[in-house]
Amino acid sequence: MNEAELIETPAEALVSHSTGADWLARYSSSLMGVFGTPQRVLVRGAGALVWDADGKEYLDLLGGIAVNALGHAHPFVTSVISSQLATLGHVSNFFTSPTQIALAEKLLAITKAPAGSKVFFANSGTEANEAAFKLARRNNAADAVGSAGAKTGKRTKIIALEGAFHGRTMGALALTAKEAYRAPFEPLPGGVVHIPFGDIEALRAAVDETTAAVFLEPIQGEAGVRPLGVEYLRAAREATTAAGALLILDEVQTGIGRTGKWLASEDAGIVPDAVTLAKGLGGGFPVGALITFGEPTSSLLTAGQHGTTFGGNPVATAAALATLHAIESQGVLENVLTIGERLRTGLSDVDAVTEVRGEGLLIGFDVDADIAPAMVTAALDAGFIINSPGPRTIRLAPPLILTPEQADRFLDALPGIIETAATLTAKDAQ
Repeated sequence: MNEAELIETPAEALVSHSTGADWLARYSSSLMGVFGTPQRVLVRGAGALVWDADGKEYLDLLGGIAVNALGHAHPFVTSVISSQLATLGHVSNFFTSPTQIALAEKLLAITKAPAGSKVFFANSGTEANEAAFKLARRNNAADAVGSAGAKTGKRTKIIALEGAFHGRTMGALALTAKEAYRAPFEPLPGGVVHIPFGDIEALRAAVDETTAAVFLEPIQGEAGVRPLGVEYLRAAREATTAAGALLILDEVQTGIGRTGKWLASEDAGIVPDAVTLAKGLGGGFPVGALITFGEPTSSLLTAGQHGTTFGGNPVATAAALATLHAIESQGVLENVLTIGERLRTGLSDVDAVTEVRGEGLLIGFDVDADIAPAMVTAALDAGFIINSPGPRTIRLAPPLILTPEQADRFLDALPGIIETAATLTAKDAQ
């Protein structure tokens, strides 16, 4: 095949046409097993729908884990990516590009960042949190004083919450609470303390003059969609301000319209010191961001102290600009609020559902038995993609463009999915 033929050939023609079983066999012999066995081999998507290698259609209610904000193959986003890639793809950070600058300005505007605020671009949420971890390390004033009045030296304590998930790289993993993720890689970067989720008094007791930063997710996604609440966020802002610590909000999963707002933390009415974003920011294209609020925080990391090869490249920033434009111009935030309420109300009416949590289109619900993993399997067989972060918990994070008809389609199917899952679980227990 010559170069001209490659240019004219659709991407699908560059790989063989095989069944799902064939692809999975090849997967197991060529890819590391860090993700286990994939549930399906997906080959095509459109809006909130995807199709597997065997032609089966699924309603995607997970959205690549809150990534595909505008669904799959959004025509405007794909056209912008194609146009930018055909113009300028990568330049390194010895240079900049109009799309990088414009995206930084747009993020500062939609987050209402004060004068002196800045943006650092990465490739993922983990990398954005890694940059935030280093930012916290720079908040290490040597005149920190302990509660007894004695000088303690540099700030070394970083506080995160039980149930937290901030990523898989070493710094982000140190912030992540799940022992199964942490144990194989210890010792991790030190100084991180995990305190009880949602306990304001425990927070106040933990934050002192030796604290460099407090990391919080406004809604913990991996822990089953657990909202912290505005009072906790306000208390965290008060405590960190009093102690000279940074308040860093991880909005990787909750930001960019996921809750019907640009940031889930908006309702608290606070100004954090930093926010991390990713997932939905690029509409499916890898891009992450660390936003620092105000000049003092924005000056903590200086030239040469952090960097990335691909972060902020023209194609990624063009994809993010296109995603933000589409969200603003197509009434997406309003749709998130409407469809989110529709789903939560419908879920509450299902007999086996014991609790419904979340905001917008980040929804967690619990069922009355340990059948959530079996529900994922039953849902796939019924044509739905969902996720089980716990034995009784299901997480939904569908594209923000989900329609009322698609939401109702899942709600109508859910009782049957639950019944099938209960049967499967009972058989497995025998």
